[in-house]
Amino acid sequence: CRFSQMLHPIFEEASNVIKEEYPDKNQVVFARVDCDQHSDIAQRYRISKYPTLKLFRNGMMMKREYRGQRSVTAIADYIRQQKSNPIREVQDLEEINSLDRSRRNIVGYFEQKDSDNYRTFERVANILHDDCVFLSAFGAVSKAERFSGDNVIYKPPGVSVAMCFLLIVLTREDERIENVLFHLFSVQELTEEGLPFLILFHMKDDLESLEKFQQEVARQLISEKGTINFLHADCDKFRHPLLHIQKTPADCPVIAIDSFRHMYVFPDFSDLSVPGKLKQFVLDLHSGKLHREFHHGPDPTDVAPGQPIQDVASSPPESSFQKLAPSEHRYTLLREKDEL
Repeated sequence: CRFSQMLHPIFEEASNVIKEEYPDKNQVVFARVDCDQHSDIAQRYRISKYPTLKLFRNGMMMKREYRGQRSVTAIADYIRQQKSNPIREVQDLEEINSLDRSRRNIVGYFEQKDSDNYRTFERVANILHDDCVFLSAFGAVSKAERFSGDNVIYKPPGVSVAMCFLLIVLTREDERIENVLFHLFSVQELTEEGLPFLILFHMKDDLESLEKFQQEVARQLISEKGTINFLHADCDKFRHPLLHIQKTPADCPVIAIDSFRHMYVFPDFSDLSVPGKLKQFVLDLHSGKLHREFHHGPDPTDVAPGQPIQDVASSPPESSFQKLAPSEHRYTLLREKDEL
């Protein structure tokens, strides 16, 4: 398109400027995709307007597009800002008391900087570079807050000091980043992103199913973080969306995708730990297969990976979250503890 042609030389010149400043090709990579030739990539990353500039970190698409000025200087400045260190080291815990309470503040307390826990914290800070303020404290400075080992505290915006601390335990390497990421954004914000929801419906006391779901999301779907959001919901509180997929609390645990057009059901919860099964379910959403089979039945050469159930209502489909909007209840972000 004309606008893509106009941006092309600007984008290329910005890449040359950045290449001179960051000659290591593993630090910054500029790339472009012809969405006519690679429509599968455009569909996977929900590209519907052109040109679109997306930022990826460690293979993960960031939720915010670049929407700044389309000039060499502005694009280069954006990359420099993204390469800046997002973590500020504090020398005195009193500094924590003066944080901007209108921001999402995340504070890490570590015994030493040269540790797996801190490297994980750095990766999360880079992923959430634009969304949160990150601070860190080490050694003697952080000792008073390391009563159970290295930990991370999340202070949400606008919450009183007495209620604002959330301890996130850093566990196995494949779960550490997910432990931090899923606590940070409200469902309202997730809905505004327009990303579909992968939801586990489970009974409140069924923590075993929740743990299995968490583990498989971390194992199979960490690369999908930029294309879908992961949540869990109490079956008793969310009977209404369950009815739309012809389920009741007695059927729980149930996994479904809410695409904001239809809801699709994962065939069998017992297949959750089958390698690649859950990921294929999500990939079939992105490829359009679930939507196609929703309207036309299973592909003739395939066994459907999901069992999409049409809305029983005659009105046009709408997301289950929209239907529940007047309610006080909300889906719960994955890994958020019930008592919190």
